[in-house]
Amino acid sequence: MKGMKKSLTEEYLYLDFSHQTEGCIFPLHTSVTLFLLSYCDCKIFKVCLVLTKESRNSSLLRDVLSQDIKIQIISRQELPPIVQNCCLPAVVEQPDNFCRAGLAVVLRHIIQKSSEGDPSKKGILELLGFKKTCLKACAEVSQWTRLCELTIPLVIENFLRESSKQAPAIPVEILQLEKKLSEPVRVHNDDKLRRQKLKQQKAAGAGLPLTKGKAKSKVPTKETSEDVDSSPKSLELKVAFSKLTVQEKAATTHREPSHIRKAKASDLPPLEHVFAEGLYFTLTDLVLLPCIHYFLVIICEKFSEKLVEFPLLASWYQRIQEVPGVKAAASKCGIQFLHLPELLSPSNEQHPNLNDMPGGEEQNDPLFIGGPRPTMTKLMEKGIEVMFSPHPCPTWTLDWNGLPAAVSPKEGKMSIDRALRKQQQLNNLVYVVTNQAKPGDRIVDFCSGGGHVGIVLAHMLPSCQVTLIENKELSLIRAKKRSDELGLNNICFIQANMEYFTGMFNIGVALHACGVATDMVIEHCVRMRASFVTCPCCYGFIQNTSKFSFPKSEQFKKTLSYKEHMILCRFADQTAVQLPPQQRLIGKQCMCLVDLDRARAAEEHGYSVQVISMEPESCSPKNNMIVGVPI
Repeated sequence: MKGMKKSLTEEYLYLDFSHQTEGCIFPLHTSVTLFLLSYCDCKIFKVCLVLTKESRNSSLLRDVLSQDIKIQIISRQELPPIVQNCCLPAVVEQPDNFCRAGLAVVLRHIIQKSSEGDPSKKGILELLGFKKTCLKACAEVSQWTRLCELTIPLVIENFLRESSKQAPAIPVEILQLEKKLSEPVRVHNDDKLRRQKLKQQKAAGAGLPLTKGKAKSKVPTKETSEDVDSSPKSLELKVAFSKLTVQEKAATTHREPSHIRKAKASDLPPLEHVFAEGLYFTLTDLVLLPCIHYFLVIICEKFSEKLVEFPLLASWYQRIQEVPGVKAAASKCGIQFLHLPELLSPSNEQHPNLNDMPGGEEQNDPLFIGGPRPTMTKLMEKGIEVMFSPHPCPTWTLDWNGLPAAVSPKEGKMSIDRALRKQQQLNNLVYVVTNQAKPGDRIVDFCSGGGHVGIVLAHMLPSCQVTLIENKELSLIRAKKRSDELGLNNICFIQANMEYFTGMFNIGVALHACGVATDMVIEHCVRMRASFVTCPCCYGFIQNTSKFSFPKSEQFKKTLSYKEHMILCRFADQTAVQLPPQQRLIGKQCMCLVDLDRARAAEEHGYSVQVISMEPESCSPKNNMIVGVPI
């Protein structure tokens, strides 16, 4: 029985391998993952390096791999089918129907499993940061996640490739990271910490000794303990390293002096970065460390004069080496830390394109003034009016009473009223999908949440294969539990941001995908020439991203500016039942116009698209469906 239980919980970790140079394994996502495994001293995964088309020198791998991690080398063809549909890295539980894919998702899972597997490692969870949200937001929504998870590893790989031929320019993303480290730190208790810092600065300025009982950091740093006490960063260092060392008994706290207590927030000194996200050592630091290390190796070997361009990054690199466990993990992974020269002060040189982040300046406009009527009138003058296609079957409903209990959303933790509305929403989507689906079709439920749509479709269409894709782990685990209760064998689960799903499919569906997630679903379907059935949500979160700019269609672009389109998006969210009827009506009209723009954009790519109002409209304040079929 024990053996059986072990096999059911066995997990395989799949990593790409293209080549390795001077101890660095490419792609860098693989180096980062192996580094985290070493740092967590995690041996609970069966690690497989997957040879890519460019793979070479695999015989030299043993020289740079940690001796503590047993690694198997396989070909792409040997991957489980579910992993073949995903970008690596990926983790798969046995049996092979639950996969986690993408760097951030996989790294967060390694941390969770390391902590669960060894109770003495509970401190590892601190890597996930405040409220356990470190690198949780997907790269399409979070510029910070995108920079750390995607952009930095990619640009450094390119830099390492180009450095052998010529002196390449410093990637602008490195300079963006330098700029990030110069910005004031924001933490949930920063007012208290900034008052402590003010007290410290005033004491140092007056030549007074600091408060007795102020514990000095026990972590060795380049500064002496006296330097730490007198430097402006001593408070930050003390706070930052306090979580990484065995704590001394807390000193008795004393009430702050009146001039410190009453100081205005605007007069308090800012907190400075100790680590990448602020004061505390997190997963982000572990992601960046291997990347920045290999970047600095090239800089120091070939272009040492450029080191002055990023003094804060160099300082971070030196400081992170003092974190307990980092040097040991680096040694196991073949990383030999550099000793950088002292850099006197940050460069004040302004780098071109430093602020070229996705979205542009217009995205950061102040609050819009005025209502949607002028914008709607402008569209009407161009012949663009609110127009819904007729519902194909407004009275159709699933036989909810005849279905197994686990199929119904009532099984979820929601009120009876909400469960009824959810059933009504599902009636609309399921009708459209079941009338399009053919035996053997692959259906993907994007942003699946707890699997309300996907589970019904898998039950109703046993000859189709259904894949649920969701970034939130707990939601997907709930969905899998319901699926297991039903004994469904035509369903699989992928915890990932949708851009990491690369498999072929015939129909994409998404119920209440928030903001630009709806646009990501439609784009994914268009790229695969798949039909789509989407129900958008959270129009107020729509904004330009690295992939999308609004308006999307040529027809709307010729008529509206980005700002005018955003007015429609903001008012499209005003459809809640508690609002006055006239306000809700305008909200519904704005909702339709935003979705018509999405429909027109898909039509420009060879689709027949309809915007349909779900029945009954009371099933949700966000009751539009956008249905597209490739022509």
